[in-house]
Amino acid sequence: MKHLSPTEAFHYLAQHPEALLIDVRMELEYLYVGHPPGAVHVAWYEYPEMQPDAERFVAHVRREAGSDLTRPLLLLCRSGTRTLPAGAALEAAGHTAVINILHGFEGDPDEHFQRGKRNGWRHDSLPWEQM
Repeated sequence: MKHLSPTEAFHYLAQHPEALLIDVRMELEYLYVGHPPGAVHVAWYEYPEMQPDAERFVAHVRREAGSDLTRPLLLLCRSGTRTLPAGAALEAAGHTAVINILHGFEGDPDEHFQRGKRNGWRHDSLPWEQM
């Protein structure tokens, strides 16, 4: 799995229009916290179960991405941790161009446990929208 900073991922997406940006957060996070424009929502796990179902996740990604296992898939979550097992599941299923977006949408927490102040998609002033 390749790893890119949010800014690197943004430029990668601009240079590779065939790439698919997948937001793996829960639906409430995707809708109310915000997401990059054009991101496809495919949750790694969802409330209230809070347990990943790798087979369901891979099947949903394949419905969105099509059958090309070489299509670049960029994965985004809150802080860059959920994308690691989600990306591993995609690689185990044969996808060969899986990219983790480091620090995710909100970034790592600071010394006060607040996100968005150190790194992440929003911190880097990249485009985003919310409901």
